[in-house]
Amino acid sequence: MEQFEYRREGTLERILEAARTPRPDVRGAQNAAAQFIAGGTNLTDYMTLGVASPNILVDINELRERFGKIESDERRLRLGALVRMAEAEDHPVIRRDFPVIGQTLVMAASRQIRNMASLGGNTLQRTRCEYFREVSWPCNKRRPGSGCAALDGVNREHAILGTSDHCIATYPGDFAQALIALEATLETTGGPSGPRTIPFGELHRLPDDTPHLETILAPGELITFLNVPTGPWTRRSCYVKVRDRESYQFALTSAAVALHMEGDIVQEARIALGGVATIPWRSREAEAVLGGHKLNETLAAKAAAAAFAGAQPRKHNAFKIAIGQQTLVRALLQAQQMQVLK
Repeated sequence: MEQFEYRREGTLERILEAARTPRPDVRGAQNAAAQFIAGGTNLTDYMTLGVASPNILVDINELRERFGKIESDERRLRLGALVRMAEAEDHPVIRRDFPVIGQTLVMAASRQIRNMASLGGNTLQRTRCEYFREVSWPCNKRRPGSGCAALDGVNREHAILGTSDHCIATYPGDFAQALIALEATLETTGGPSGPRTIPFGELHRLPDDTPHLETILAPGELITFLNVPTGPWTRRSCYVKVRDRESYQFALTSAAVALHMEGDIVQEARIALGGVATIPWRSREAEAVLGGHKLNETLAAKAAAAAFAGAQPRKHNAFKIAIGQQTLVRALLQAQQMQVLK
């Protein structure tokens, strides 16, 4: 771990000022002069490995009073970016009205990590693989232009959707799949244009030829709130995660599903896929198959086939297509069978 400066400021204005202050020795796109830290469960890991070496860490935990609350009404669920994952998973409104959110949180990492990790920070965890974490291998994400060792290496856990010739790393998060399925928005401040609202589906960038640029956030731009609109699909929602072991493991495949149904007919479907793509992945192809039809196992299988029609597997991860389809079928049928109170 290289030397860095640590700043803990008490106001939003001083925090943003600290993040904007120029620092020397910026060693690449992933090593921005200043980076925000809340729980630090992702960033400090990379600093220890030598993968990231920011010059300054700006601690934002003094803003917990302002951005650490959960609020809800008939229109939306409003999550402060500094709410801890464990706080959200235990919240009665989330458990009752947004079960897919609670399930994605419970299935992520360990309770100890979830006690520390913030919701805003969780959405910004790095898209990565073991080649990214090990500095002796070439990695376009870690060092632009150096190559991608995963393309012809061991790529069992890598992405099959949204990939490019420059990167096939998988976005590992669970919570983001619920957010993109439920069409959440996020609020930010500190960017060059001031505060703005961003649809969550626009936050993450596909790797293309710049995999080191993972989001559209500007340097020093801070997420403050996550907003999830309430709808007839939010209570009939669930998350299914398939992994090599049941605890503390990233998904091989996962599916976040939210359904608006009238009887057996799907009025509207929201589907996101995890463990298989380079970014949080909304499958509108699968949604289109379901809309207006009676949901049964045959229709669910057709939707699953549509979801993976564009998959581009590598040598070791082609199995994700079949398992991913089965995961989505399971999630759809599980959501259909939920007992939802009006």
